[in-house]
Amino acid sequence: MLTVSQRRVQTQNTVMFQALVCKLVSPCRRFLDNSLGLSSQQKRTGCNSSSLAVAQQLSGLSSWLEKKKRQKKMFHVKYQPLRLIAQSSLSGMCLKLMFSRPVAFAQIWKSWFSSHSLVGNKNIILMGPPGAGKTTVGRIVGQKLDCPVIDIDDDVLETTWNMSVSEKLQDVGNEQFLEEEGKALLKFSASGSVISLTGSNPMHAASMQHVKQNGIVVYLDVPTAVIMSRLKSIKVDRIVGQGPDTSLKDILQFRKQFYKRWYDVRVLCGGDAAAEVVAEKVLDAVKRYQNSELETYISTRSSRSGRSTQKDTHKYFSDVVIEGLAPDGGLFVPERGLPKFTAEEWQSLIEATYAERAQVVLERCIHPADIPASKLREIIGIAYGENFSCSKIAPVRHLTGNQFLLELFHGPTASFKDFALQMMPHMFAYCIPRSCNYLVLVATSGDTGSAVLDGFSRLHDIDKQRIAVMSFFPEDGVSPIQKSQMIGCQKENAWSIGVKSDFDFCQTAIKQIFTNSDYTGFLTVEYGTALAAANSINWARLLPQIVYHASAYLDLVQQDIIAFGSPVDVCIPTGNFGNILAALYAKIMGIPIRKCICASNQNNVLTDFIQTGSYDLRGRKLVPTSSPAVDILKSSNLERYLHLIADGDGQLVTQLYSQLENQGHFQLRKDLLEKLQQDLVAGWCSEDDCLAAIHYVYSTTGYILDTHTAVAKVVADRLQDRTCPIIISSTAHYSKFAPAILRALRIAEIKQNPLSQLHLLSSYSPLPPVHWGLLETLKKNENEHHQVCAADLSVLMSQIETLIQNHFMKAF
Repeated sequence: MLTVSQRRVQTQNTVMFQALVCKLVSPCRRFLDNSLGLSSQQKRTGCNSSSLAVAQQLSGLSSWLEKKKRQKKMFHVKYQPLRLIAQSSLSGMCLKLMFSRPVAFAQIWKSWFSSHSLVGNKNIILMGPPGAGKTTVGRIVGQKLDCPVIDIDDDVLETTWNMSVSEKLQDVGNEQFLEEEGKALLKFSASGSVISLTGSNPMHAASMQHVKQNGIVVYLDVPTAVIMSRLKSIKVDRIVGQGPDTSLKDILQFRKQFYKRWYDVRVLCGGDAAAEVVAEKVLDAVKRYQNSELETYISTRSSRSGRSTQKDTHKYFSDVVIEGLAPDGGLFVPERGLPKFTAEEWQSLIEATYAERAQVVLERCIHPADIPASKLREIIGIAYGENFSCSKIAPVRHLTGNQFLLELFHGPTASFKDFALQMMPHMFAYCIPRSCNYLVLVATSGDTGSAVLDGFSRLHDIDKQRIAVMSFFPEDGVSPIQKSQMIGCQKENAWSIGVKSDFDFCQTAIKQIFTNSDYTGFLTVEYGTALAAANSINWARLLPQIVYHASAYLDLVQQDIIAFGSPVDVCIPTGNFGNILAALYAKIMGIPIRKCICASNQNNVLTDFIQTGSYDLRGRKLVPTSSPAVDILKSSNLERYLHLIADGDGQLVTQLYSQLENQGHFQLRKDLLEKLQQDLVAGWCSEDDCLAAIHYVYSTTGYILDTHTAVAKVVADRLQDRTCPIIISSTAHYSKFAPAILRALRIAEIKQNPLSQLHLLSSYSPLPPVHWGLLETLKKNENEHHQVCAADLSVLMSQIETLIQNHFMKAF
């Protein structure tokens, strides 16, 4: 019988083969999808569909008016191959509009754009509300592409009915009109054309599914207020559902749910956007949709030459979600950088909900070939639903003067980690192959652990059978309540293990495990299980955090605190650099953030680095504090920021981190330090000052800060110049740190039991109230236990293998 060590050696060739197969999967999938002409939604969904009765659509309008906030239904398109040219039973005029251009098979997936045809034989289908400009924009797009333009109203409906749309509507009434309109669209087929739908077409499911089969649906997303302004001076007599008892605004709002079901790509259209500008946006959006192979990710440690010559090293979003850490030890970043929003596009989101803002931002960052818009909306709906105690999800609260708090603790585990970790597990489950088991590993300094465990425990049962999570935390380096919460969040597919060391050891150990190809290959071959990461080293952890920084700014605009374009500063308690990096990314994407203030506690290595350019761990020891999420010396996400300011110089990043690993320090070049200091300033806060800030804010406002937010408050007071508002990230709820809060408020502790401490705090009727989710978790799991292991890499590897044996072996 072979030993474990011999078996691991034996699997190396097999692992190399599997790695090669994995590298081929994404390109092949894109090749087949594009060559078949599949839409992004049809690439990844296989759900059953059914036509929605027309009468139900109209009766739903009145129901919707009463229950707007509760509608969360989703619609899925049945998977089936597309026909490049469908049979048509329309008039000869419509047949003349059809055309076909032969396209070589290789060209379909490799280079679809030419001066004559953007999408070959497929159609560009413009969808949106009445007054969105579909007809005008469609004509401009058709002129630019030199292809036929079809307006459904004029060229199909009126030709078929031999009467105007308004006459037909008056003749048959609302319900019958939708049915007749749908029948006409079901008989319509075209190829290589630009098609402008009517505003009511998307309300007829069967006809939309038909027309979508041979086209890319582009949603012209125009704010309702802009549409109302455009239609105000026009006599409108052809809008389905219009009547004396129903306002036009309500009709437009009601229809949004149908538009959101069908589009492949969205184009944001502000009030002042000229039709020519919108047409260019449509072309850009379609081009991006068709060129999924261009949105690749590289390691922060890849050489510049590697971008153009080593195409097999490129990864797509699905790949980086699954893999987490790059094979060379670096972190994945978008090769072409982050998308940019114009000021007009950001302003179109001012009145949007948090979920709507998240949808728009993430659509730009995630290609629909990886996660289509419809699936992304479903994930966002699950992530930011009833599991958040505040309907605003990430509300901004005025604190004092020009200081504002961004409350990021309303999720189920009471920290900002919930924003990513209520979403990432569902992204992960969607992206991974259905036939594989995955064990997600995470190192935590407190908040990440419970957020990961809670997030992955909310997966559908079928996904929990193939996805498990293991969280390692410093046994004596988290607050008692954080530990109780992590233990309480353990479920059938989620476990938490204490390590007799600090967070830096846990984080370094996880990285070493991921880069140990012998060990990971052994797990893959022996148990059919791959490893994945859920720490902020995973790109899918950072993306959702960009949203709340952007949303906070938009909220200040919405509340008339500032005008759009006016700068703000942000101050963020920072340990692993992920949260503040997300703010820097929001700035790159167009949010007018002036300075990002990095707030440290006594473990102030980041403060020293930002001020001097010297990252020096020599002689430093981690100091446990009452703000444990900042008790970090090696900030992983700093690597991504250095890669950014070094203009993607992976060789330099490799050199710096090799020096840090081998010598315990590195010094940033002067030019890079100057770049860094244009974005960042930093300060740190002692334990005494932290507790004093909690007492002062409570005494003057009645509001209780948690220990991390108090660190940021102290640093903000010292560093802000008061020439613009400052948004302080309140990254956790004070309930997690009850002993420190009780000391700060000078309340004598009665019992050491975490649940008793929360009851004591609750008796003071604090603002905000004691966190509901945390209280419930502690009530249910007072007597739960957890495993503790030594700070030894081999021991952690043994724990991982044991868990896999216990959880996944039943699958074989």
